Formats: sequence, C-alpha cells, structure tokens
Amino acid sequence: MNTIESPTTGRLEDFNFDQFSFGETPTDHLFLAEYKNGNWINPAVRPLSNFSLSPLSLCFHYGQTVFEGMKAFRLVDGKISIFRPDKHYERFSRSLERMCMPPLPKEIFMDGLTALLLKDQAWIPTDKEDIALYIRPFVIATEPRLGVKVSNDYLFTVVCTPIGLYYDRPLNVKVETEFVRAAEGGSGYAKCGGNYGGAFYPTQKAKDNGFDQVIWTDAATHQYLEEAGTMNVMVFVNNTLITPALSSSILDGVTRNSLIQLAKDLNSEVEERPIHYKELIAHFQNSEQIELFGAGTAAIVSPIACVQIEGVDYHPYTGNDAMMFRLKNELENVRRGIKKDNHGWNYPINP
Repeated sequence: MNTIESPTTGRLEDFNFDQFSFGETPTDHLFLAEYKNGNWINPAVRPLSNFSLSPLSLCFHYGQTVFEGMKAFRLVDGKISIFRPDKHYERFSRSLERMCMPPLPKEIFMDGLTALLLKDQAWIPTDKEDIALYIRPFVIATEPRLGVKVSNDYLFTVVCTPIGLYYDRPLNVKVETEFVRAAEGGSGYAKCGGNYGGAFYPTQKAKDNGFDQVIWTDAATHQYLEEAGTMNVMVFVNNTLITPALSSSILDGVTRNSLIQLAKDLNSEVEERPIHYKELIAHFQNSEQIELFGAGTAAIVSPIACVQIEGVDYHPYTGNDAMMFRLKNELENVRRGIKKDNHGWNYPINP
C-alpha cells in the first residue's frame, strides 16, 4: 500500500448529518489502483479528486464498468465494521469475470477498503445510529482506443458517501410486463452499468405515472417476478418467506441472502422459487395477509404499500408487526453490534 496523502481541504466540517441527500457528498478520500501490463499497481488512498481520462477510454463506449454497493457501520462499542465484505468481493469477482475484466486480488480489495475507512472514519458519526457509510468499489476500462475490444487497462476505485434512509416511505410499484431488465443467459446477475442504464426508460415511464419502482418479470413469459430496479423482491405469506430463485438474470443480493438466513433463524419457512404474479393476485383475492417488500444494500428493507398488477391496485400488509420489519430489526441489530453476530458477517476494523 502506498503512502496515504492528506487532502488540502475537508468537507466534513460543513456536512449536515441531519439533512442531506444520499450520493451527493463524497468523503474526503478515495482508494485507487491501476491495471497495466497484466498487473494491478500503485494502490493508494488519495485525496478525492476528479479523474483525467482520454475521451477514447473504452469505458465510455463499450460498457466495461462494474461496481459494488456496500456499507460500513459504527458498532455500539465504537468500532467501525464493514458488513459482509467477503460476500461482496465474491459478487464483484463474478461481475468482473462476466464483463471480461481482470480479477482483482482480494488483498487489494480488503486492504483498500480498510485503509480508506480508517482515513475517513469520522464520516461515520458516533451519535446517529441511522447513518451509515455507503461504499462504492468500481472498476472501469481506461485503454484509450476506439474499437469493440476488451480493454487492456483499468482503474479500480473506492469512494464513500453517507447514507440514511434510501426510501422514506412505503413504495408504490407496478409489475412490469412489457419491458425487460435482463434475460436468461445475459449479464443480469452482474452488477454492471449497462443493466441499470437499460432499465432507466421503463422505470422513468413508471415514475411519470406515479410509481416509485417497477418489479421486473422474466423476459420469456412476463409472468414470473424477478427483481426491482434497486433491490431484490420478497414475499411473506403464511409464515413463509418467498423470493425468486437466483438465475443469470437476477442479482445475488447480499441483503437478500442475509434476510433468508435470518428468517431461517426465526424458524420461518423459506422458499426460493419462481413466483407467478397471478399467485400474488390469488393471495389478495383470498384476503390473506401478504407482505411484499424489497431488499437491498441501500434500501435495506423497503415495504411495498401498493402494487399494480394488470392495471389493478393491490395493497400488501405494512403493519408495524409485519415480518419484514422484524427481519429488518434483526439485520440492523447484527450490523450495529447490538445482537451477537452468529454468522460472522461483520468485519470490524481497528481505528
């Protein structure tokens, strides 16, 4: 690890943790490593600054961009902990492979996270339990050349920004049966930029019609739920947590995986299987208590208060005693160190 440089000015003293918008204010530093001639070189924590790239850089033209979304928390004992970095690294590596990008050594990934968080640890307040630090590792192709090819050069970067509640109210969503996010055999399971860019148009059309998000359905039949734009989709009904099984078109969400385990810990049944949207309709028409919610790193657990299916609005259960809130509390208590971490998910770092 190269010598850590200090910033000339800091943003922390002017930052208002009581009123801010997620993603607008980065912390004072970033971590950076370069890939050239088949090797990752020059890993270092540096003052946050803009990149200088050739307009021919391949990331601008052919979609070789991969990223992760992670969080760091202040534990009740004052230490800083990264939540499940091993799981995030595994998914990051799968995304890199799918996009023909070079593997990143785990040592660089973990050491970079640790060094950056130690440098910017003051951005995780000690007196605001609802505030965490969102961590964005990403790799972009930087070889300056036009031509459809795999890049030879890359940058690996980690930046951070404070995060509170991603959604501050229950969501109004629609089941999307016209547009497609991803198809089997594609790159839907990879966390790459193109998956999100391609989803903007139908999502914006839905927002123009009063929806917060869409729930995507499968590309082949438009009948089976897949995921939402910023989170995996989960259903809780009849003491059973149900979520679509992972496939090449569904992201392997870390929060999804965590909630599945916590549900099992609470002796709930768990089913990972296809969910036909008409199955949801049947539960609503039978007046069964059904919960529908999203799960993601930024969103955590986001209740869905209204879901439109085939033009009809249905209203899932969002009462305070809902299972989704119990799962969220269990997850937050583990991530904050309030409850014992039985699964080894927390990765504390020493100040």
